[in-house]
Parts: sequence; structure tokens; C-alpha cells
Amino acid sequence: MTASSEAEAQHLAQALVTEQLAACVNILPVRSVYTWQGELCDDGEYQLLIKTDLACFETLAARVTALHSYDVPEIIALPIVQGSPAYLSWLGQQVK
Repeated sequence: MTASSEAEAQHLAQALVTEQLAACVNILPVRSVYTWQGELCDDGEYQLLIKTDLACFETLAARVTALHSYDVPEIIALPIVQGSPAYLSWLGQQVK
């Protein structure tokens, strides 16, 4: 997911972790080039890498939609193909 500012990214990350919808959120500055409402846009944004369990996806997506400033926030799920057992265990313990 991306956010328009570092403050918004921080707010989203803290909400998702506090509400146990995510175990961890990484926030990275990125540059995004895209088309929105017929205009070419080139914006600095903040990428949020949200670590969660797929079982939490629908609830997490609803919460992001409620909190996010974008009309259409990027909410996608990428599979964890493999991970260390200790990390995956920790992740599972952190989310509802």
C-alpha cells in the first residue's frame, strides 16, 4: 500500500499494528508514476509493506479503506512463499 505522506503512513501503520491486523509494517519512501483521472502523475509517496496473515485481509482492507485519504488505496496481497519457522510463528502470534 502507498500513502501520500510519512505522517499518513505512520498513522496507518500504528493503527494496523495496534489493532493486531498486522504484525509489522515497513515504511519506505518511493516515487510513483501512474495515471489518475486521465492525468499522468509523478509523486513521492510512502510504501507500506504490511506483514499479516491472509485470514486478516478482509478486516485489514476494510480498516485501511476507512482510514486512508485516497479514494482508491492500493490494497493487495502477495503470498509468503517461504519464511523461517520462527518468524512465521511470531507473525501468527501478533495478529488476531
